[in-house]
Amino acid sequence: MPTLRFHAVKESLTRKPVVVEESQKRSEIFGENVFNENAMRQYLTRDAFLGVMSAVQDGTKIKRTIADQVAASMKDWALSKGVTHYTHWFQPLTGATAEKHDAFFETVSEGMAIEKFDGGQLVQQEPDASSFPSGGIRNTFEARGYTAWDPTSPAFIYGTTLCIPTIFVAYTGEALDYKTPLLRALHAVDDAATDVCRYFDKNVKKVSSSLGWEQEYFLIDKMLAASRPDLTLTGRTLLGHSSAKGQQLDDHYFGAIPNRAFNFMRDLETECMLLGIPVKTRHNEVAPNQFELAPIYEEANLAVDHNALLMDVMGRVASRHNFKVLLHEKPFAGMNGSGKHNNWSLSTDTGVNLLAPGKTPMSNLQFLTFFINTIKAVHTYEELLRASIASAGNDHRLGANEAPPAIISVFIGEQLTKVLNELEGVTKGKLSPQEKTELKLNVVGKIPDVLLDNTDRNRTSPFAFTGNKFEFRAVGSTANCSNPMTILNTIVAKQLIDFKVEVDKLIDGKGLKKDEAVFNVLREYIKSCKPILFEGNGYDEAWQKEAKKRGLSNNKTTPEALKVKISKQVIKLFEEMNVMSEIETRARYEIEVEAYIMHIQIEGRVLGDIARNHIVPTAVKYQNILIENVKGLKEIFDKDFERVSKEQINLIEQISSHIESINTNVTKMIDARKKANGLDDIEKKATAYCNNVKPLFDDIRYHCDKLELLVDDEIWPLTKYREMLFTR
Repeated sequence: MPTLRFHAVKESLTRKPVVVEESQKRSEIFGENVFNENAMRQYLTRDAFLGVMSAVQDGTKIKRTIADQVAASMKDWALSKGVTHYTHWFQPLTGATAEKHDAFFETVSEGMAIEKFDGGQLVQQEPDASSFPSGGIRNTFEARGYTAWDPTSPAFIYGTTLCIPTIFVAYTGEALDYKTPLLRALHAVDDAATDVCRYFDKNVKKVSSSLGWEQEYFLIDKMLAASRPDLTLTGRTLLGHSSAKGQQLDDHYFGAIPNRAFNFMRDLETECMLLGIPVKTRHNEVAPNQFELAPIYEEANLAVDHNALLMDVMGRVASRHNFKVLLHEKPFAGMNGSGKHNNWSLSTDTGVNLLAPGKTPMSNLQFLTFFINTIKAVHTYEELLRASIASAGNDHRLGANEAPPAIISVFIGEQLTKVLNELEGVTKGKLSPQEKTELKLNVVGKIPDVLLDNTDRNRTSPFAFTGNKFEFRAVGSTANCSNPMTILNTIVAKQLIDFKVEVDKLIDGKGLKKDEAVFNVLREYIKSCKPILFEGNGYDEAWQKEAKKRGLSNNKTTPEALKVKISKQVIKLFEEMNVMSEIETRARYEIEVEAYIMHIQIEGRVLGDIARNHIVPTAVKYQNILIENVKGLKEIFDKDFERVSKEQINLIEQISSHIESINTNVTKMIDARKKANGLDDIEKKATAYCNNVKPLFDDIRYHCDKLELLVDDEIWPLTKYREMLFTR
C-alpha cells in the first residue's frame, strides 16, 4: 500500500475520538457571545439602546453620538470576555465570508497605550477591495471599498475577535456583497406585504421575511481527505469506483449517529449556542457519512448571516475532531448529494404567519392572498428562480435521485389543489349574498382543517408548500442563502405590488367590495399560473415533455440558467424594486459565469494531473509486474505457455487499452480547454467549458475507475470510496 494512503487509513482507524461533555443547559449559554438585546440592555445607556432598537425595527439611521456610545459599550463587553481584536465581517461575492482583524490596542504616547474603539470604527471601515470579485464595477487599481455596520444583525465574538456584520460597497456606492441586495429585497417585500396586509388588518406596520435553512454535509476523516488531491482542491472526488456497499440498503438515513460524528455535532452545537445560532435538529442523511443540521426559523437577514457563519465554524470544529467537512453538492459519484433547503415565509409584527391559515374566514382569505401571490410570482419568474441556485456544483445534483429537477414547479398537495379549483369557479364581478356565504364558510373557512390533514410531501418538487411555509428545495449546500432569498423576496414583493394595483382598480373603478375584489383577482391568478403547479414525479421523463408544453424552462446547466439574469425583464425588475442597479445586476452575472468557468477549469487541471501523474504511472507499474510474471511463465511452461498465460495477457491488454484512452482523452480535454480559454466572450467561454471540456471528465473517469478494479490494491495511489465512506 502506498505510504500516504496507508498512513492515512492507519491513522484514521487508530485515532482516539475527541469526547465532548456538556456541562450546562443550552438555554443557559445561548447567545452568550452575542451582543444581543440582553447584552445591550446591560451595557448601553437608555438613549443608545433605543437608538439601536429603532434602527433594527424601523430602519432609522443611528446618530454619530449614539454610535460612539454603542462602540464604547460594545468594547467593554468584548474586553470582559477576553477579546483583543475587532473586525468588520462581510460576505463578498466569492461565496465565503471575509474579515480583517484590527486590535483595540492603540498607543497614546511613548510607552503608553490604551484599548480604543469608537463610533467611526464601528460604523465604517475601508478594506482593500481590489482582490474581491466586482464584475467590472471598479478597476483593479481603484482598491477602495467600504464596509458599513448592519445593526439588524448583532455583533458576536468568535475566538478572541469581535465580529461586526457589515455590508460591503464600492467607492462609487454599488454593492460588492450578498448582504446589500438582500437587505434591499427585504425592505421591498416589507413595504409591499404591509400594504396588502392592511386589507385585512389595519394594525400591521411591518412584515418580515423568515428563513429556516437545512444544511446537509459529509464528514470525512481529515487524513483520508488530505490523501485525495481532488477533494483538497475541488471539494469533490473527480474519480473513484463506487464501493460494493453504498447507500442501497437505506440503512444510514435516520440511523444511529456514529460516535465520532456525534462528538463533532455536540461540539459544533455548543459553538452555535454561544454564537446565537439556534440549531435544533441533527440526523444521519441518506449517504454513508452524510448528515444534516437545521435551526429554528429566524428573520431572513439574520438566518443568512448565521448560515454563512455556520459553514466557517463547521470547518474549524471538524478540524478539532480530525474531520474534513465536505459541503460540495456532489462530493461522491453514485451517492446522494447535499442541498440546503430554504424554508421561507412572511410574518407580521402582530405575530401572524401570512402563510398559515387562521380561525376566521378573513384570516384565511389573507392566507390565500399571500399563498396564491407567491405561486403567481414563481410562475412569472420561474427562470430567474432557477438561476438563483445555478452553480457548477449544483449542476451535478439537480435532477439526481435526491434533488429536484432543473424545471421549477410548485407542489401544494391534493387538498389545496381542490381549494384552488373551487376558488377558480368564483363568479366574476359582484358576488351574491349566497355566493359569499358559500365561499367563506365552505371553501375559505375549511382551510385550517384541510391543512391539518395535508401532510403530503413531494421530494422531487423544487418549490413545495409544506403547511405554513414554502420550501425551496433546489438550493445547493455550498450556496450563500442570500442569492435565492434576494430573488424570492424581490419577485414576491413585485407580485404583491401588482396585486394591490389590480384590487384597488376593482374597488375604486368598479365599485366592488374589498373581499369581492380580492376574490376576483385571485381567481384570475389561479387560472394564469396553473402551468407551474405540478403534483407528480419530477424525475419522470414525461414531466419534461409536459413542462415544455406548459412553457416552463428546463435550463439544465449553469451557463444556460444564468442568461436570464441579464434579460431586460430582470434588469427592469431589480431596478424597479430598488434591489440592484443594472450595473450591479450585470456585474453579478459576470462574476457567476466567471466562477463557473474557474471551477470547471480547476477540476480539469486537477483531473488531468491525477490521471497522468498518479493513475497512469501506477497502472504501468502494475502492468510491468504482470509482464515479468508472463516472462516467468514462459520459462516454466514453455509448451503450455499460451494456456497458462492467457488471463495475464488479457489483463495486460485491458490495462494498455485504458491507459491509451486516458492519455487520449486528457489530451482532448487540454486542447478543448485551450480553445475555450482563447474565447474573449465570457458567455461563449462558459458554454465551451460546459459542452466541450466538462463531458471529457466522464470519459477520463470511466477508464481510471476501471483501472482501480484491475490494479493491485496494494499499489493503488488514491484512498478509495469504501475507505472514505465507511471509516468512522
